[in-house]
Amino acid sequence: MKSKRQEEILALIQEQNIETQNQLIAALRERGVKSTQATLSRDIRELRLVKELCPDGGYRYTVPTREDSGDQLERLRKIFRECVVSFDTAQNLVVIHTLPGLANAAASMLDNLDVPNLVGTLAGDDTAFLAMRDVQAALDFCREIEAML
Repeated sequence: MKSKRQEEILALIQEQNIETQNQLIAALRERGVKSTQATLSRDIRELRLVKELCPDGGYRYTVPTREDSGDQLERLRKIFRECVVSFDTAQNLVVIHTLPGLANAAASMLDNLDVPNLVGTLAGDDTAFLAMRDVQAALDFCREIEAML
């Protein structure tokens, strides 16, 4: 079911200029594929879809080229290096403090890196919580952050 839905999503964005998740849900429905907004958001993240500017000034979902995703990854790493103020562990959690307003950028960068043993992130204004699989994974990841900074 998931793979068929994701195949339909990829086909739709190649055939049509789809700008919003609501448009994508409607187009899927027309093809007989039911989806919720939450499921669609996960699919978009898993497929690593991005929005690109169209010639008419609108935006559309597309699959990034390898070159695009590498550029994005490097930009996100730079954001991470420049915004992290401090970090520490608390059991299996890694707590990252950033400059005001930049915790989401740091968490997004980590989500896009597919960090091993990272279960999930939660970001506020200047603090991000990273849930790691276990205490050792949290300690190991803090060493990686130290090297990155």
